[in-house]
Amino acid sequence: MPYIYLKKTATNKKERKKRLIFAYSFLSIGVFILFYTFFPIVKYQIQYASRFGKIINPLSTTFYNQAGGSVLGELSGNDYTRLDNWFVSSPSFSDPAPSSSIQNNSYYLSIPTLNIDKALVKTDTMDLKSSLIQYPQTAFPGQLGNSVVFGHSVLPQFFNPKSYLTIFSNLFKLKIGDKILVDYDNINYTYLVEDIFEVKPTDFSVLDQRYDNRYLTLITCSPPGTYLRRLVIKAKIMP
Repeated sequence: MPYIYLKKTATNKKERKKRLIFAYSFLSIGVFILFYTFFPIVKYQIQYASRFGKIINPLSTTFYNQAGGSVLGELSGNDYTRLDNWFVSSPSFSDPAPSSSIQNNSYYLSIPTLNIDKALVKTDTMDLKSSLIQYPQTAFPGQLGNSVVFGHSVLPQFFNPKSYLTIFSNLFKLKIGDKILVDYDNINYTYLVEDIFEVKPTDFSVLDQRYDNRYLTLITCSPPGTYLRRLVIKAKIMP
């Protein structure tokens, strides 16, 4: 005798209601995750990015030539917790640094406005997971020239001033006149923010050295949590 198997359908109202609640719950969770992820980026674009000027000049010929004609790297498939992956070709750490009677491999940087206190800055590593990094061949703090420091960032809601993976996530909240404190070789330097802007990942001008004063440049990715552009904080030493 042949048998026919029929799939049981939900005819019971309570069972249909449970399935609907289950489906809407998953939909709500998905919407919340998307909102939680993208809202900070959209807010950044509306509230902050529109206020930041952008450098149109695409490359600095000085650093372009020093790096052997390379440009900043493509933003896909790389581990951006390492500074050497931000570039197609980075100068070697064996290259001579600016002359100084004292050349420590590390120092400390604080930003009171962002509750960043004595963050370690290293000059002999590429690992952004363990410290901030000063770019090779840029001036040391207190010297004439431009000290360029890179830091990692993620979505702002994960900002933790004690974690180097998130330490620069709120860098965009700095304002003109805010203080950046540097402790280098037991000497304290105070820099004042004088400009905030964004550049394309192919703009080397942020590494340029000016020897008319003592400058500090902080750089991270923007919008926070993406690698689309570079946020640049320019500061000058307090007289």
